[in-house]
Amino acid sequence: MHSSQVAAEPPSDDRGGPGSTVGDVPGVLRPPASGAGRAPLMFDVIIAGCGPTGATLAAELRLHDVRVLVLEKETEPASFVRIVSLHMRSLELMAMRGLLERILRHGRQRPAGGLFAAIPKPVPKGLDSAYAYLLGIPQPVIERLLEEHAIELGAQIRRGCAVAGFEQDDEGVTVELADGERLRSRYLVGCDGGRSTVRKLLGVGFPGEPSRTETLMGEMEVGVPQEEIAARVAGVGEIHRPFWLRPFGTEVYSVVVPAAGVGDRAEPPTLEDFRQQLRAIAGTDFGVHSPRWLSRFGDATRLAERYRVGRVLLAGDAAHIHPPIGGQGLNLGVQDAFNLGWKLAAQIRGWAPETLLDTYQAERHPVAEDVLDNTRAQTELLSPGPGPQAVRRLLTELMDFDEVNRHLIEKIAAIGVRYDFGEGPDLLGRRMRDIDVKQGRLYGLLHRGRGLLLDRTERLTAGGWSDRVDYLADPTAALDVPCVLLRPDGHVAWIGDDQQDLDERLSRWFGEPAG
Repeated sequence: MHSSQVAAEPPSDDRGGPGSTVGDVPGVLRPPASGAGRAPLMFDVIIAGCGPTGATLAAELRLHDVRVLVLEKETEPASFVRIVSLHMRSLELMAMRGLLERILRHGRQRPAGGLFAAIPKPVPKGLDSAYAYLLGIPQPVIERLLEEHAIELGAQIRRGCAVAGFEQDDEGVTVELADGERLRSRYLVGCDGGRSTVRKLLGVGFPGEPSRTETLMGEMEVGVPQEEIAARVAGVGEIHRPFWLRPFGTEVYSVVVPAAGVGDRAEPPTLEDFRQQLRAIAGTDFGVHSPRWLSRFGDATRLAERYRVGRVLLAGDAAHIHPPIGGQGLNLGVQDAFNLGWKLAAQIRGWAPETLLDTYQAERHPVAEDVLDNTRAQTELLSPGPGPQAVRRLLTELMDFDEVNRHLIEKIAAIGVRYDFGEGPDLLGRRMRDIDVKQGRLYGLLHRGRGLLLDRTERLTAGGWSDRVDYLADPTAALDVPCVLLRPDGHVAWIGDDQQDLDERLSRWFGEPAG
């Protein structure tokens, strides 16, 4: 591909604003039958992949009127029902955008204890979140809700479109689809999973460890009483981890059992595979039948060397993969999207400070490193060997100390993340919890994806940044500091009461003042 083949940008009013309808489905574009004779379209951002990360990123960009096209290679959403968990930080982010109530209707809340290596410990009191629980929700449902949200905001989605190649230059990226169509955008973001085509074409290294073990996971009905299952699983689960049969509803069970070896993950397991492994490990197959879905996962752990090369970026599983222990994968990707969205939008809208987009990798790469390390540790603690089991027993004792249990829960739930914003109070760089303010709840003021200056002194102002930063003077706010400046992702960018100091921090995160 050559940049000389790129068509000119269409008129600026071709933006596809909120509520736009394309074809027979609002916001969804179906690929034409032929790739010939079509002029390239122009977008600000093309996103490869419409999973939770891609859909969340699309919505975040649309909050800032960025023209977004999402390309999804699958023609239809996944039909199998797999239950995933939204952790505290993800629930907070959903509340910040006004999505939580919609999502809660489709999920089941449960206590946030027992997350680390499935060590059964109670939830410590006073966790630093207004959403101190887990929300179990079918993966197709959360994907649908996030996609609908992006479409409502004006994102366009094309299904049955796979990225086959791209070329970037000083002004943008030309993306070639599998059918030969070429599209033009200012930026391309790969949210296309662990086998990311975008990452491979970009030539970014993906170092780490391949799978050493494999686990079968599925949901199915059983043919024996629950009491018999509980008695058998309790004994076996002490020797083989991960292993469980857990009821989900009245008839369906979540079944997890170690596989016989490492197979081809592209080939889903069969019900007979489950029966054989259950008999080999538990002495019975529990009469499993009528599966809803069956899958396998390994313990491969990899992290992209870079999250950005020029105008092409990576997010979600395209940037990091790890075992699903602790249920962190979907959450980590969604949180990537919240970090990247407002920064990429600022770059496109023209007010981003010079280094703002670079902070995406600077902040999120270390977070992913920490997640990979804690999943490595959890995987070792699930090993049946005498050494790992001795460490597991010791950690089980240590987790009786509230501080240890709390630290591990906050790590998995991502509410303990602190970005490096320089020296300052401990709250600097951390996310702000949802607190009471005179207008209700703090997160209710962040629905538009803008910054927020919360001023208890009633003396400060957002001044020339008021087109990017909202302002609330509230001496009654439940804060133990005078004022805070929040980024659109809810992290505390400044603490203090001096206007000049505030202006310097506003310039750092929100560029030059208007006018």
